[in-house]
Amino acid sequence: MARKKEIQLQEELKNQEQWDDFLSKKGLGMIDVYQAWAGPCAAVNGMLRRIKNELGDDLLRFASAEADNIEALERYRGRCQPTFLFFAGGELVHVIRGANAPLINKAIPDLLKAEHSVLEDGSERKVITDPIFDQEDKEADAEEEEEEAGEEDAGPQKEVTVAIIKPDAVQAGHVEDIIQRVKDAGFEILAQEERMLTEEEAREFYSHKADEEFFDELVAFMASGPSHVLVLSKGDEAGAEVIDEWRKIIGPFDSTVAKEEAPDSLRAQYGTDKSMNALHGSDSHEMATRELAFFFPNFQIPKSEAKPAEKRLQRTLALIRPDALKEHKDEILAKIQEAGFTVALQKEMQLTKDQAAEFYKEHEGQDYFDQLVESMTCGPLLALGLAREDAVERWRDLLGPKEVPVAKEEAPDSLRAQFAVEDVPINQLHGSDSVDHAEKEVQFFFPMQQTLAVVKPDAQEHKDAIIARIKEAGFNIAFQKETSLTEELAQQLYTEHEGKEFYGQLVEHMTSGPSLFMVLSVEDAVERFRELMGPTDPEVAKEQCPDSLRAQFASDMLKNALHGSSDPNHAQEKIKAIFGDIEFNPDGTVKGAEPELDMVTQGDTEPAEGQEGEKEGEGEGGEKPAEEAEKKEEEEAKPEEGGEAPEAEAPAPGEAPEAEAPAEEQKEEAAEGGEEAKPEEGGSEGAQEETSGEQTNAEQEGETKDENEQKEAGEKEGSEQTEGNEGAKESPEEGGSAEPAAQEESAEKPAEAEAAPPAEGGEGEGEKAEEKPAEDGEQKEGDKTEEKPAETPAE
Repeated sequence: MARKKEIQLQEELKNQEQWDDFLSKKGLGMIDVYQAWAGPCAAVNGMLRRIKNELGDDLLRFASAEADNIEALERYRGRCQPTFLFFAGGELVHVIRGANAPLINKAIPDLLKAEHSVLEDGSERKVITDPIFDQEDKEADAEEEEEEAGEEDAGPQKEVTVAIIKPDAVQAGHVEDIIQRVKDAGFEILAQEERMLTEEEAREFYSHKADEEFFDELVAFMASGPSHVLVLSKGDEAGAEVIDEWRKIIGPFDSTVAKEEAPDSLRAQYGTDKSMNALHGSDSHEMATRELAFFFPNFQIPKSEAKPAEKRLQRTLALIRPDALKEHKDEILAKIQEAGFTVALQKEMQLTKDQAAEFYKEHEGQDYFDQLVESMTCGPLLALGLAREDAVERWRDLLGPKEVPVAKEEAPDSLRAQFAVEDVPINQLHGSDSVDHAEKEVQFFFPMQQTLAVVKPDAQEHKDAIIARIKEAGFNIAFQKETSLTEELAQQLYTEHEGKEFYGQLVEHMTSGPSLFMVLSVEDAVERFRELMGPTDPEVAKEQCPDSLRAQFASDMLKNALHGSSDPNHAQEKIKAIFGDIEFNPDGTVKGAEPELDMVTQGDTEPAEGQEGEKEGEGEGGEKPAEEAEKKEEEEAKPEEGGEAPEAEAPAPGEAPEAEAPAEEQKEEAAEGGEEAKPEEGGSEGAQEETSGEQTNAEQEGETKDENEQKEAGEKEGSEQTEGNEGAKESPEEGGSAEPAAQEESAEKPAEAEAAPPAEGGEGEGEKAEEKPAEDGEQKEGDKTEEKPAETPAE
């Protein structure tokens, strides 16, 4: 039994009594706090056993504690993240969240050394509170204080001022006019009354002017007749700056000066001199409070209707410069996490001097500029996109002052003070100084990027759950298409693996059923999606990244659920191969109209005769609207204006030359099945329409036009997508006669034409050669058999 206890790595703490007993023992105890449904974090056990064996220190003890049944761990219940608490002398001395092996590996020897110092040398033990609870407590206290300060949803008190319409203006009958001017200026009258001051009251009210030469004259004047007293606020929610605005409206104290300097002011219009200046206004917040209490002692200042500013979810850029990254990476990341930030973006990179100079170009010319650039480029740095409420301000508060000596003196707990590097005057951390700068700086280090994501055939039953996880991770699905890969396209997708043992099996698996192809847009998309997928081997993924997609949905190395681009260049190349040329807006969305996605699929068959109209009317988006078909009929019915007809393009490299077929044979085929190749929009069709008006053969033009009108209504967007594919046609020169078009015979068809449906002959040009879709592979009725060409992705 004794031997068994020595081998046991961790004590199991199931209740409060066991918890108390563990904390009462001498030494350093590391406790893995877990939820009952999740169990302890087994991923670190091997490392802990190695550390225990290497250190061989009896003061080091490990335990696992089930939060659900231990009262002291009540606040840890319901938290899924692995949490490791370090206790010494029954008090908390350190916390690590997440299975961060490097941080744990470094913390244990340091904490153990500190505990030895406490026990042997009498050093002071550094006790902490859990940072995440400390932050939560502070926020809870702040909310409680806000609630106690006033009624719920009530804003601060309004700013008010006291205004007096003096006896001279009252006796002159200007009260109503002045009140109207007050309202017109946007002031709100909260209270008003007519008041006859006694001489004693006047002396008390103006006691602050007792040393002025005009004091006695002022007192006598204010007691000479009734005054009209008002309490004013501004018409906005908080009455901001009402004191200054009212004093600006009434003008200079001396009415004679007011008439010269502010002729539109109230004192200029209604006053006479210094004492008989018609109006009074409080000159400060303190004076307004005193005067309000003098005239309206029971008046309650109303609260503004403005609600406290809502917390703003922001993101900001944080940089850990090379020197600090090398020495303090894990400690800084732990501090960031403890402060409640979420690391939304992360990238370790080496800046060039040009990049550093560009990033800090606003500091160019400063004495420290060259030193700053050198500090940024002396090694790899870590760029972080941090997210939380008021992230910009909170991160700068955590950083502390820019100057290292000032940070050490005024904010010794700040990150710049704690992680300053000796003999390096430049602070070791950067933070954006505004929301606008934060967005620009995040874009600098994490530009918007696209990556190709593929849900493989083995994961099709999970595709909805996978898409949901992708969206939750912040990706924008800019484009998607579900299709079955051909062998040729699967080989092109995995061309970098050609020659490897598993290559054949991989191609066979990828062609075994439909796959879902997606273009994902987000900052740093390639790296972030690979992190979301997890390791290639699902078993490794389950151990190292249990929340990754492959850990949850993959079966084995071959059937590992997903494929993702390995680098940005690979992503661009494969996106173009699968989806064709797509341009993206700065925000990652697709620029312009959504293009057709004519990716090659297996199992497509040629429609039977008489069904071509239905085939042409089908496509990814469903049936083409009737009005669009009618519009196209009208456009094709009349020749285009201006310009010469472009010549037909030469066949694509590798195609067999095309032989000309007799026009009679082509015309007969058109009558039977209408299987002629349709001129494609933007290609030679424009030339045919343009020259048709110059054709001399009117009967031929009429026949082909009638055929176009009969079949055009069932035409499809897929028949319009590719442009300039004129390999099977020759365009007559302007003014010349129409020649029979070349018929395709035993020739490979370019990829662009694979999705083009059969089409009718052009106008005034004789019958066109039949262009058969490459994937059909069937014999044309009464004609030669076409070879099925190799299929390549449409570009």
